[in-house]
Amino acid sequence: EAGADAIGFVFAKSVRQITAAQAAAISAAVPAHIKRVAVMLHPANEEWQAVLREFLPNALQTDAEDFALLDVPHSVEQWPVFREGGLEPDTSGTYVYEGHKSGQGVSVDWSLAAEFARDGNMILAGGLAVPNVAEAIATVRPFGVDVSSAVESAPGQKDEQLIKNFLSAVRAAEKNL
Repeated sequence: EAGADAIGFVFAKSVRQITAAQAAAISAAVPAHIKRVAVMLHPANEEWQAVLREFLPNALQTDAEDFALLDVPHSVEQWPVFREGGLEPDTSGTYVYEGHKSGQGVSVDWSLAAEFARDGNMILAGGLAVPNVAEAIATVRPFGVDVSSAVESAPGQKDEQLIKNFLSAVRAAEKNL
């Protein structure tokens, strides 16, 4: 409703963690054109397969090295997470670039991110909020942006107005590119 292109369903241990059944129930109310992303962190293949059976995501987001251990069908996009200071991003497809630890609201070095964003489809994550997302988009020119804690009224509690404000700022920034 607010204009997001994708929605992340967090299965990694955090205050945002939900079950595959909860994700499937929420997903049923989401329009088909919005991508459903399973957000995981170092899942065992059995854990991933259970999510896949019950939830049916369009994409899987987890650390880049995790994909070698997972059976991901061709119908599910792989969105590897590359962390600042870690492995250099493989820019051949869609990938997430963020700080050392997920969900902490810490920005990456945008000038370095901009170098990586020249190739592939970078989704910039980490520390993005209404006051800085336009500058981040102008500096990095990512394929997309990822937000979580900045659109919460309390840890793990998404706020509809904060989401709308963030997406309005993103759309305005896109028009200025």
